[in-house]
Amino acid sequence: MACKNDRAILVVSFGTSYNENRSKTIGAIERAICEAYGDSWEVRRAFTSRMIIKKLAERDGKKVDYVTDALERLAADGARTVVVQPTHIMNGEEYDDIVEVVGRYRSRFDKIVVGKPLLTTLEDYEDVIAAIESELVPAAEAIAGKGCSIVLAGHGSEHFANATYSQLQLMLMTTGPNDIFVTTVEGFPEYDDTIVLMEGAATKVVLFPFMVVAGDHANNDIAGDDEDSLKSVLAAEGYDVHCVIKGLGEFKAFRDLFLGHVKAAMEELRT
Repeated sequence: MACKNDRAILVVSFGTSYNENRSKTIGAIERAICEAYGDSWEVRRAFTSRMIIKKLAERDGKKVDYVTDALERLAADGARTVVVQPTHIMNGEEYDDIVEVVGRYRSRFDKIVVGKPLLTTLEDYEDVIAAIESELVPAAEAIAGKGCSIVLAGHGSEHFANATYSQLQLMLMTTGPNDIFVTTVEGFPEYDDTIVLMEGAATKVVLFPFMVVAGDHANNDIAGDDEDSLKSVLAAEGYDVHCVIKGLGEFKAFRDLFLGHVKAAMEELRT
C-alpha cells in the first residue's frame, strides 16, 4: 500500500497482549496522531516485544510488525520521509534498540528521524508533572479525597536510564504537588524505598501504573492480590489503598505530550 505523500509516522510501542487495554492506550495514542497528521502522513504501528508479537499471532491471528519488518514494509510501499515515534517512557534499552535499528535503515529513505521518549528533556519532566497535576491528581482525589497520597509505579530497568524515576521523584518533591511518590516494579526505587519516603504522608493512597499500558505488571505486580504486589505491601504497612488500572495512554494530557514529540521530530526533519 503506497504511503500518503511518501511520508509516514511509525508509532513504536513495547506492546501488550491485553487487547482492550491496547486499544485504550497504544491505540489511543495512534488515533491522536492520526487525527493530527493522518491527512498527509501514513500512520503505522510496530512493537519492540517479539514475545508479544508472537503471542498475538498465535492466540488472536493478529499480525503486528517488529520495527525492522515495519521499516521494510515502509520502504517497499514508497515512503521517503519517516518519523519513528516511540511511546516509551525513558531513553532505555528499548529506545536504544530502536535507534540502532533505524540507523541500519537510513540509506533506505531520504529522511528518517527518531522522536524522543516521554521523559527526555528538563521541559519534558515539567510537562509530565503538569499532566500529573491536571489528570492524575483529580482522578485520585475523586476516589480517596483531597490530600490523599499518590504512588506512580513504573516498570524499572537495569539500564542507566532508570535514573529517570529518581529525577521525576526529586522534581515532584521540590516543585510538584505534595505526597506524590514514584516507585518501580523492577528497578530503583523499590517498594521498600518508597515506603521510607512516604513516612508521614496521607494514609489514603491511590496507585497508578506509570506506564503507557496497564498490562500484566499493572494488573498483577501493582494491583494484584499476592502478598508481594504493591497494593498488598502498602496495605500491610497500614495504608488504605485504591488502584487505578489505567495506562498513561488513556489520559489526554499524556497523549498530547507524545503528539508534541512527533511535532518536534517533524521539525528536526527540516534542519
